[in-house]
Amino acid sequence: VGFNCYSSKDLYNWKFESIALPVQKSGKLGPNRVGERVKVMKNLKSGEYVMFMHVDTLGYKDQFVGYAVAKKITGPYEFKGPLLFNGKPIKKWDMGIFQDVNGKGYLLTHGGVIHELSDDYKSIKAETNKQISSGFESPTLFKRGDTYYFIGSHLTSWEKNDNYYYTAKSLGGPWTARGLIAPKDKLTWNSQSTFVLAIEGLKGYTYMYMGDRWSYPRQLSAATYVWQPISFDGDAMSIPNYNTAWTVDVITSEAKQKTIDHKVISNNDDRIKYTGNWKKSTLENIPVTRADDKNASCKITFTGTRIGLQTLVLPDNGYANIVLTNKKGKILVKNLVDMYSKAPTSTLVFLSPLLPKGEYTLTISVAGERPNWSDKKKNNYGSTANNITIEKLLIKE
Repeated sequence: VGFNCYSSKDLYNWKFESIALPVQKSGKLGPNRVGERVKVMKNLKSGEYVMFMHVDTLGYKDQFVGYAVAKKITGPYEFKGPLLFNGKPIKKWDMGIFQDVNGKGYLLTHGGVIHELSDDYKSIKAETNKQISSGFESPTLFKRGDTYYFIGSHLTSWEKNDNYYYTAKSLGGPWTARGLIAPKDKLTWNSQSTFVLAIEGLKGYTYMYMGDRWSYPRQLSAATYVWQPISFDGDAMSIPNYNTAWTVDVITSEAKQKTIDHKVISNNDDRIKYTGNWKKSTLENIPVTRADDKNASCKITFTGTRIGLQTLVLPDNGYANIVLTNKKGKILVKNLVDMYSKAPTSTLVFLSPLLPKGEYTLTISVAGERPNWSDKKKNNYGSTANNITIEKLLIKE
């Protein structure tokens, strides 16, 4: 389809605005090509919106940073081709952008390289910072006070890992290694950094970490995001806990955990009807019901306004098909949910939209697929089986 544009007034309710840049009829962003990690900045001098993206083949063998321009943030954008530095494309995969308070724009590429953009943002003016790490994928940069924070991830293909960060008082460095941004072995709460959004309140800012939760090979249908508030201690940052739900106090600018006040239905509740070969077990001290048979499914009919699924994501889990229907059998929601995680974690993997109070049926079935891939060196990653796991359902009446 292309790059879609959505808008929101509260970061919770989102409205589709447009296909800002559709797939081109031919060329570098044409059919059977890849466009990802899209970012947009408004050029304060020209008023134009400039879009940046990683452009590539499906096999990731023709990578470069491309750009497009538009008069409005919603588009339509016109793809201009590769962003040039000294007349040559930036041949990198992972990229990000940063706009400083003075309006200067910067391109970030893996390794920690920072390029200053030209005044119109349509080419590279200079290399501001050289490589600071041999890895440092998914570069993410933000500024708080007089300190710059630079987040990156290790080289583990599509697999999640423990992201880490540097700080500096100048974009040209020197950069100081500060360690991990989340507890060790939590794999940055199963995500990879992509952006940090400063949410302005009356008394300051809340800084929101935004991470990609990749799901290869079903990126378009199963990949999601992780948005978490960042904590600070002096100039040290961290995401010490995973908040299933949280909110920002617009007066104090403080992030606060929010309780999901729903009725809990355990996996062994008689209201859940299982079909096929399911097995009950206790893993990570959590009672669960599991299946890997593609004919296996379970369903629950309930009266309420919303339903969610919390489960134990595991190294041998795969994809689950989730379908929510109303009393007449009309499909309201149909999702492919990734239940794989290298690090076992109990987490919310599905939450329906808020619906009018009524009778609904949720069906969960084994998709018979799993996240699994190999990198350029033929190292294998991902799940070892197609299991799906049911821990508990959450129902809002």
